[in-house]
Amino acid sequence: MGELSVMPQEDRSERRSPRPLRPFRHPRHLRAPRRPRVWFEILLVAASYWVYSLVRNAVPEQRAQALRNADLIWSAERYLGIAVEQTVNHAVNSVTWLIVSMNYYYATLHFVVTVCVLMWLFHRHPGRYAAARLTLFATTGAALLGYYLYPLAPPRLMNGGHFVDTVLVHHTWGSMASGNFKNMSNQYAAMPSMHIGWSLWCGLTVFALVSAPWARILALLYPALTLAVIVATANHFWLDALGGMACLAFGYAVSYAWYGSLPHHLAKRVPAPTGRVRAVGLAAGRHAP
Repeated sequence: MGELSVMPQEDRSERRSPRPLRPFRHPRHLRAPRRPRVWFEILLVAASYWVYSLVRNAVPEQRAQALRNADLIWSAERYLGIAVEQTVNHAVNSVTWLIVSMNYYYATLHFVVTVCVLMWLFHRHPGRYAAARLTLFATTGAALLGYYLYPLAPPRLMNGGHFVDTVLVHHTWGSMASGNFKNMSNQYAAMPSMHIGWSLWCGLTVFALVSAPWARILALLYPALTLAVIVATANHFWLDALGGMACLAFGYAVSYAWYGSLPHHLAKRVPAPTGRVRAVGLAAGRHAP
């Protein structure tokens, strides 16, 4: 009989093709930024502001509780030695052109600057727009909760506070919470201050994304000047500003949890979808010599 040759048995593990490894995605990365669409963003921002105004003004005006909370805030600030709002209010009110300018600042720039920064992000930083917008929306949502849980009268409405309502005194078209418009707005939604929350969002966003020194300085001056305005016009306490900062911190936390990064760390441009890139590459290959 012929000698039998024994062939070495192939290792099954070698014949088996290795499975492609899927890229690991951290659970924080719940969503990747997408290219924003003009019509959708306009509708979203308009609807969101309408809902914000509706909810803010639907919070019951708990006048007695709001006045008690204002007394507590004022007492706490006097204990801490930072109760200078009345001094600032009276000092600035004595300079007519300055306080009138601040009244118009309080009534207009709060909305104008915020919308301008959103438009700038949309056109110049589309990859960061959605994350920055989510930060702003989450900040505002936290503020609505604060209005409901902690009604607070502004200094100008305190009993015996001797604050000057600068819009009434100087007859300027100003705050929705004063003068002829006071019945259209919740008078006791002062904590937290969204003038500070929104202006600080604008300032930090611009500061993180521009390189020109003068632009970065202006970006930081905007929330600082807003803080001076809300105090001088007797619309907020210092501690209301801290509440606005806390809401903004919450907004950044929500955005970070959703996108896995702070807005300014994301790519400036949104990459084209993979399918589109592949189709373009195949078309280019067909036309290549």
